[in-house]
Amino acid sequence: MLEKEINGTTTATVRSKRITSPARLIQKGLLVLALGMFAGAAAIAVNPASGEDSKPMVYQARTTLDLPFSVESLDSSFSDPFIQETRIRRGDTLASVLQRLNIREEGLQQFLTHDKDARSIYKLYPGRTVRAALDENNQLQSLSYFHTPSSTENGKPASRWLEVRTNGEGGFVASEEVSIATPNIQIAEAEIRTSLFGATDTAGIPDSIALQIPEILGTKVDFIKDLRAGDKLRVIYETYNQNGQQVGSGRILALEFENQGKTHEALWFSESTSGGGGSYYDADGQSLQGAFLRNALKFTRISSTFGGRRHPISGKWRGHKGVDYAAPSGTPIHATADGVVEFVGVQNGYGNVIILKHHSNYSTLYAHQSRFAQGLRKGDRVDQGQLIGYVGSTGWSTGPHLHYEFRVDGTPIDPLAIDLPVARKLEPARLQAFQTQVGQYKTQLALLQSRQELLAANSN
Repeated sequence: MLEKEINGTTTATVRSKRITSPARLIQKGLLVLALGMFAGAAAIAVNPASGEDSKPMVYQARTTLDLPFSVESLDSSFSDPFIQETRIRRGDTLASVLQRLNIREEGLQQFLTHDKDARSIYKLYPGRTVRAALDENNQLQSLSYFHTPSSTENGKPASRWLEVRTNGEGGFVASEEVSIATPNIQIAEAEIRTSLFGATDTAGIPDSIALQIPEILGTKVDFIKDLRAGDKLRVIYETYNQNGQQVGSGRILALEFENQGKTHEALWFSESTSGGGGSYYDADGQSLQGAFLRNALKFTRISSTFGGRRHPISGKWRGHKGVDYAAPSGTPIHATADGVVEFVGVQNGYGNVIILKHHSNYSTLYAHQSRFAQGLRKGDRVDQGQLIGYVGSTGWSTGPHLHYEFRVDGTPIDPLAIDLPVARKLEPARLQAFQTQVGQYKTQLALLQSRQELLAANSN
């Protein structure tokens, strides 16, 4: 160290080696940066006045502002559970499903394996959903296995699932739950390229809806021979949703099919408030079904025709007033036409028999049934194709079969030889109700047609 006196003041000059360590460089850099920021701030904060007596004006203000909404202190507890969900995969076991859901509840797997109310968990169907609700401590609140997403309850679409909950005592309780699905109406359009089902698949139309199309328009269009590329389909149909997911499809409500330049229509009409017990008609109210079906059984063979024959029990020759259809006991029997139940019960050699009264002077008889459709009573209205009973061998019968009679003014007529009455048009009163009910469907179909035509024009 060297000391020097300058103007009576002693100063000290320190000589040292230059330090080039990284720490020193960083320290110097920060110092320079700080000085620069300080100088910049001073330049912004102080605006020297041009006059000698002018001084910078300094203002200090403090204002308290109210928040536009109340802010509550955050709480570490949560009332809503955390939901975890997985789909069952092929080869899954109960243990693997619980592991994927991160459930390690003591005793749960043993409970599910042994409790009789949880027996539906024994079968894990691939594609079905298992959902777990956990609290903030990852403790199980509930476990749901949606084993039957599409079912029926009192004739209505429903979803069924297994619900498992904690009982508050370290154990569990299981129950089977059911919920009625929410009905919805869907509209769709399709254009035939290769086949009907290829077109409906491309349009996202469910298979159960696609299968109804040939049944409804089968008397108008041969869906094997008549289809052409460019044919167009427009359809309005029912679906059913459960928890935001589609769990099933109902019936077609309205249908238009353009085949080789000709448009065929089908509109569902029911006078029942529940929507059941209806039929399909064209836009003019003409039924698309024949007035009578040829057969009351879907799969059968004729074992005895109308006319004279030797009776299988008495051995005597006598007139056979109907046609016998051989079929296994329990085969469903369907009404061949719309009508009203005139008789249901036991009647001599007919055994369990149902007689239906139809329009004008027609009636049909269905004999030797093993049992009747549940709830069917005298005076009930039935629709063509409706289930009325089951094949049996009651009365004077040597084996299970259906004895079917077609009567005009009470006289049996050979149903295989007669020209069956054609479908009728709705009476004026019913036609007015029909037009009112299906008016909304016609509007929607017209909109679909306009859209298809617009898309076709833009593609050309």
